[in-house]
Amino acid sequence: MMTLDTNAKISILSMRDTGPAPEAALARDIIKRGLFVSPILIGVCAIVWGANGGYSCAYAIAIVFCNFGLAAALVSYTARISYAFMMTTMLFGYLLRLALVAVAVFVVRNLDWVELLPLGLTIIFTHLGLLFWELRYVSLSLAFPGLKPKPSKSSPSTQTQQTESPSK
Repeated sequence: MMTLDTNAKISILSMRDTGPAPEAALARDIIKRGLFVSPILIGVCAIVWGANGGYSCAYAIAIVFCNFGLAAALVSYTARISYAFMMTTMLFGYLLRLALVAVAVFVVRNLDWVELLPLGLTIIFTHLGLLFWELRYVSLSLAFPGLKPKPSKSSPSTQTQQTESPSK
């Protein structure tokens, strides 16, 4: 019979995640919300800076979506290998993603259709705006990691029975 060594120390760095990936669901939700507001942002930029401002805004939104998608993909993939690898990837992945955003702007900066002000403002405020918007929908519970569960749809009479407490 095999005995379990209770004195063995298990490092959290050698552990890995085998459960569902909530970061992928969060990234999809962020991109879904971004697609909802992107026509408004592009329209405002097109009104203020002309067609080139609209094109620059659309390009910036695409950069932001790619950045969120890449971040989620890195976390999802590396968490299945080990937490130490995930932490390392997040540290250096942030620098890599920052460099990719800089390269994406650097490559197009001298093209005729690029307006740098709406491009830069859209990259900054779309990142921040989507992250703060997503905070309303994130569950900070270990029972439901990722997005908050949607409330169950039950009849009003069932809900009133659940909320009433017996007075006896």
